[in-house]
Formats: sequence, C-alpha cells, structure tokens
Amino acid sequence: KLPLESIQVVLEELRKNGNLEWLDKNKTNFLIMWRRPEEWGKLIYQWVLKNGLTNSVFTLYELVSGDDTQNEEFHGLDETMLLRALQALQQEHKAEIITLDDGRGVKFF
Repeated sequence: KLPLESIQVVLEELRKNGNLEWLDKNKTNFLIMWRRPEEWGKLIYQWVLKNGLTNSVFTLYELVSGDDTQNEEFHGLDETMLLRALQALQQEHKAEIITLDDGRGVKFF
C-alpha cells in the first residue's frame, strides 16, 4: 500500500510518459495504456507494410479480430485504443478513417 502522495507521483510519471490519460477534470478517473496510441499505430502500419497492404481498406473488426492479424500484438486491441492509434496514423498521412455501411474502416497509404 502506498500513501496517496506516492500514488500521485506514480500517476504523474505515467502521464508524462504518455501512458496515462485523465478522463475527468478532477483527476479521479484515468486510462492507463500499455502502449501509447502512436506506438500501436506504428505496429499496425509495420504489419501493413510487411504484408504489402497499402492502398487497402479494412474494417476495424478485421484489424483486431480477423484471422490475418491473429499473431500480431494488436490483435484483440480495444476499439477505443485502435481508433486512437489510427488517428495517430491519420495525422501522419499514413491512413484515413472512413465510415462504411456497417461501421468504420480504415484505408492505409
């Protein structure tokens, strides 16, 4: 058991490193991330390049639950974190999040 001050120090270090995000202004709820969204995006994009899948479109489901990604570290990734990772790739002009008839998808460049 840690004193409250020590817990706050640990949480602040996680935030500085990009592995924690406060979910409210009172700093009572937070999200701890194993990897930052940019790191997940990099792993996903490496998989795209390795498999020659640029200019391909995928549903979000295919990326995290499909047979093609079963052995990848991002397989089973939470949809919220997946969207953050894809938004990071979108900012780098490596991907574009699109709306499909049955949900969301992504096109890689």
